[in-house]
Amino acid sequence: MELVDMTRIEAAVRLLAPVIRRTPLVASRVLSERAGAEVWLKCENLQRTGSFKPRGAYHRIASLPEEARTHGVVAASAGNHAQGVAWSAASLGIESTVFMPIGASLPKLMATKAYGAQVRQVGETIDESLDAALDFADRTGATLIHPFDHPDIVAGQATVGVEILEQLPEVGTVLVPTGGGGLLAGVAVALQHLAPRVRVIGVQAAEAAAWPDSLAAGRPVRVDRMSTMADGIAVGQPGAVPFAHVAEHVPAIVTVDEESLSQALLLCLERAKLVVEPAGAAAVAALMSRAPEELDLRGPVCAILSGGNIDPLLLTRVIGHGLSAAGRYLAVRVTISDRPGALGALLAVIGKTGASVVDVAHSRTGAWLAVDEVEVSLTLETRGPTHRDDVLTALSNTGYVVRVED
Repeated sequence: MELVDMTRIEAAVRLLAPVIRRTPLVASRVLSERAGAEVWLKCENLQRTGSFKPRGAYHRIASLPEEARTHGVVAASAGNHAQGVAWSAASLGIESTVFMPIGASLPKLMATKAYGAQVRQVGETIDESLDAALDFADRTGATLIHPFDHPDIVAGQATVGVEILEQLPEVGTVLVPTGGGGLLAGVAVALQHLAPRVRVIGVQAAEAAAWPDSLAAGRPVRVDRMSTMADGIAVGQPGAVPFAHVAEHVPAIVTVDEESLSQALLLCLERAKLVVEPAGAAAVAALMSRAPEELDLRGPVCAILSGGNIDPLLLTRVIGHGLSAAGRYLAVRVTISDRPGALGALLAVIGKTGASVVDVAHSRTGAWLAVDEVEVSLTLETRGPTHRDDVLTALSNTGYVVRVED
């Protein structure tokens, strides 16, 4: 297997310098306090097309021989890779075709078309789209641009690691959102050569975590099922090329749950004023949910925000989920008597706690209700976990039986 070395990475740096944005590092005071070390965010969500993907895609396509370019390129993707390939191919004057699942996000679909690709929606899953892309490549001679499993892709993504070291020479730990492994492998190889003291940690969504089992088995292993909001890192099996590099250079891969992802996205939005997709917030989620000693952090710490392409509808749902997980929303059901003034008395108790009522509804139709009872469903806005507990205590002390909704 062809491995990526610094000669290849340095060539990628030179090639990409005129076309790829040098994304900023942004300090995070709140994360620094949590981590007990200085924390910086590498904002690849501000990269062209909204993610790190054009680095690898442009490098791969630009490295094609002239004859291959005449046949165009093809890719299969539901999001960031699709946009990266479309933009890169258009920038190089090469035709691109991207196969996307039928249920692909409309904003990502429209963006891919806007960047210049011919988009074909085939299949219900990305695997079915990939089969169609492979068939297209066989029929037309187009070159398949894999999202992570190629040395040129890994070398392109490695330029993120080079930039981090140039911007923060004293960096001690880098956390990397991880799906197929192209970004993790590239960053790890670059830092292993340039600053081997730096600890590189991969971060996966717990509901789509193929890497831990793969590393334990010593080979890429397919995960049985995936169910995560972090679709950008929901990859069923690591790539062979990234695996060879990660197994050698990455000491740890950790996982984060869905609540941590939503809270991380909310923190980026509220505190850093950065729009980040769930996959892009995985490194922040690790810093928020795991103790510094568990991660063995060596400061300063850099967390890569790998992408910011989030459907506004999903953003609305994730913000709500994050607020709930952070104790900022409280949904309860309370049984009260069906008599005038009972609802007002309940709301008065809540009002004294300082909680804000987002919505309220009541029902007389529950089979568990007595003839003279109604059930009130309330969504409340609170100031955090402590205030949330205060509201529940106040209701309980007043004699109400409260059921907390998930």
